[in-house]
Amino acid sequence: MARKVAILGATGTVGQRFIQILNGHPWFEISVLAASERSAGKAYEDACKWRLETPMPDSVRDMTVVNTALKDVRQADDVDFVFSALPGSVAGPIEEEFASEYPVISKASAHRMDSDVPLMIPEVNPEHIGLIEVQRKKRGWRGFISTDPNCSTIQLAITLKALMKFGVKKVIVSTMQALSGAGYPGVPSLDIIDNVIPYIPKEEEKMESETRKILGTFDGTEVHPADIVISASCHRVDVKDGHLEAVYVELEDKPAIDEVKAAFRDFIGEPQRLKLPTAPERPIIVRDEIDRPQPRLDRDAGRGMSVVVGRIREDPIMTIKYLCLGHNTVRGAAGAGVLSAELLFKKGIL
Repeated sequence: MARKVAILGATGTVGQRFIQILNGHPWFEISVLAASERSAGKAYEDACKWRLETPMPDSVRDMTVVNTALKDVRQADDVDFVFSALPGSVAGPIEEEFASEYPVISKASAHRMDSDVPLMIPEVNPEHIGLIEVQRKKRGWRGFISTDPNCSTIQLAITLKALMKFGVKKVIVSTMQALSGAGYPGVPSLDIIDNVIPYIPKEEEKMESETRKILGTFDGTEVHPADIVISASCHRVDVKDGHLEAVYVELEDKPAIDEVKAAFRDFIGEPQRLKLPTAPERPIIVRDEIDRPQPRLDRDAGRGMSVVVGRIREDPIMTIKYLCLGHNTVRGAAGAGVLSAELLFKKGIL
């Protein structure tokens, strides 16, 4: 029997991606769409300016949007769990209210670094699911909050996980991040045309702290961050979708480049072993061409759920360097949330 889901922030860019990915999903069915007070009471097609390439699914066009409040969602329909696409600035107390009754899978930043909240990438740290029981006991909730990382963090952490067997010591990452990562309407056109903006608020701090938590060790009660030094520099560029990152890694071992490529190509996780519906066959795709990956050519690899790696080479200061590319609103946002929910469902937690 399909699990019924509510989407908070359903009219925004990430909310629309959730709807797109969940359309026809074998396990999950959208039952409630929630948004701000100005959208509440309207049919979804009237409340939402649809901005994705694929048409708005017919199944949601006539659904009445409700206010983003627990009582309104509860009254609208039966719900088994909630996807949150709320802005981080408002998500905190709203998600806590919902978590008192429902599981909440959140893309927002508000609770990512809470000590009892999983920061999940299903291929990387599925054992961190154990924090859910810790959280429930601590907070007395029937539900829980599980979070997905920042978009730029996800693709970095997936590639670093594949390298952990060589002993990751230090990481320097420089990002070239797509405009869609700023939401809609995003960056003003006169700021970004013929330009690169060398600052994204709080992005560097998120990459540095989130990656260490994701790659950390869960001891049954808490996560101990990975003993890795990470330095990030983040930049907004004139690309619609697809974050590109230049990554430099110091390793304890000195693997040959062919060994590094094999580690990337051979990497799989729980979603692949369990054959979860949204999981890509290969979490990491290696391109051998000298000029790949590129956002326009590679962001949709694995239906937008694969991370594409290329230009893997030795580095004279660190050990290796490479480029990685991820679709920031699919693997980096809604797709990550749906994949986390699929893993939790398969584990009997949803």
